[in-house]
Amino acid sequence: MVQDRFGRSINYLRISLTDKCNLRCVYCMPEDMTFRPRHELLQDDELLRLVRIFAGMGFHKFRLTGGEPTVRANLVQLVHGIAHTPGVRTVAMTTNGVLLEQLAGPLAAAGLQRVNISIDSLDPQKFRKVTRWGDVQDVWAGIAAAERVGLQVKLNAVVVRNYNDKEDVVDLARLTLFKPWQVRFIEMMPFGDVADFQQAGVVSEAELHATIAAALGPLTLVNDGELDGEARIYRLPDGLGTLGFISSVTAPFCAACTRARLTADGKLRLCLLREQEFDLMTPLRQGASDAELKTMLTEAIWWKPWGHGLSQNVIPLNRVMSEIGG
Repeated sequence: MVQDRFGRSINYLRISLTDKCNLRCVYCMPEDMTFRPRHELLQDDELLRLVRIFAGMGFHKFRLTGGEPTVRANLVQLVHGIAHTPGVRTVAMTTNGVLLEQLAGPLAAAGLQRVNISIDSLDPQKFRKVTRWGDVQDVWAGIAAAERVGLQVKLNAVVVRNYNDKEDVVDLARLTLFKPWQVRFIEMMPFGDVADFQQAGVVSEAELHATIAAALGPLTLVNDGELDGEARIYRLPDGLGTLGFISSVTAPFCAACTRARLTADGKLRLCLLREQEFDLMTPLRQGASDAELKTMLTEAIWWKPWGHGLSQNVIPLNRVMSEIGG
């Protein structure tokens, strides 16, 4: 098991399969976003080789992200390759769900176990406003398909002030009264050229609690506040499911962080909200051995920062969210 200098065991890798996306969410990227050419991104064999190395170092949980991972070519084959790598215990995916109706079955058969599906509003007009291009019915079809094939489903909603912070939050929370899902509310985090918009749109966890409780009743803390990944979990009265709050800005969870991120262009990023990255693609393509790459990774992970610097107004500007993978 590889550790950082603070004694945290780092065993969870989030892999961005592509910077491309089939939506243009207002909190994630500009509408006229320019994406990288394919040859500048990790190829299938390179990605699977790095997964083998990470798994050999004790990484056992892998989450596939984007951009939007379902637009990556050969996705099902990649999932199969990752899921059947020795040492890998969990393969999950975060997706906007638009293509999941067609892909849920093949992905589950390939070894995908869990899926987090982004749905920021149940209202079709508001959903399109936030995503710019999206149709919420496509997402519902993806959710239904994921349930049919036995994938564990969680729903993610990024809350944006004056977009979806009132009725939409209540509507999403109400789903947990009837479904055994975890609906997770995520604070916006500032990145790149949309940082000003993101900072202005942050809605705190306390505000969300008050909005939900006023409409649906008190929220009861689950598991004495122990985090489920990044989320603090609550339950509504008689709810079948749970509510998760991921509050990286107002209630950071850095002490419990066990994750690293591999960007689509082959950079190891050790904190979502810090700019420091370590280039893996260049040595990979220059012929570095597995042992040499493992040494580079071990040394890089040692320097994983304690946490973000938002309280000191340190904002990452070198990428937008879609280029990191969340």
